[in-house]
Amino acid sequence: MFNLTLRPIGYVHNARLSLDDDNWGSVVSEIRLDDFLPEESLDGIETFSHAEIIFTFDQVADEKEFSLSRHPRGNKDWPKVGIFAQRNKDRPNHLGLTIVSIVKREGRSLLVKGLDAVNNTPVLDIKPVFAEFLPRETIRQPEWSHELMKDYWD
Repeated sequence: MFNLTLRPIGYVHNARLSLDDDNWGSVVSEIRLDDFLPEESLDGIETFSHAEIIFTFDQVADEKEFSLSRHPRGNKDWPKVGIFAQRNKDRPNHLGLTIVSIVKREGRSLLVKGLDAVNNTPVLDIKPVFAEFLPRETIRQPEWSHELMKDYWD
């Protein structure tokens, strides 16, 4: 098996300490670059409205076995689906990806809104959002996923 080693480029700093599933929309986070990266690594990021943040769910228990097919959030009213048909934090590689609003850049720090990562989460990469990389077709998703996300960003 291929092993991949990734070095965090920085860490999330915010007031969110628990891994709760909802109410992420108003969370403002500071992503502070690690010392090995120069400050100019962020040059120009403030000219974009949004960024994609790739991070790791390092504070999720690393279960030796977890279900790769389950009812999202354990809700039996929703269909049992595979792990790759949901965005749960209990994943094979514990990776998260979120599009955030850029609030501002301050030196080695990027302030963002709507990052669903708790305090001290390692950040693996930051990418500006280009409209040309967003879906060009209408997005389709099942009704249960809309129900699941109802309070996620409130």
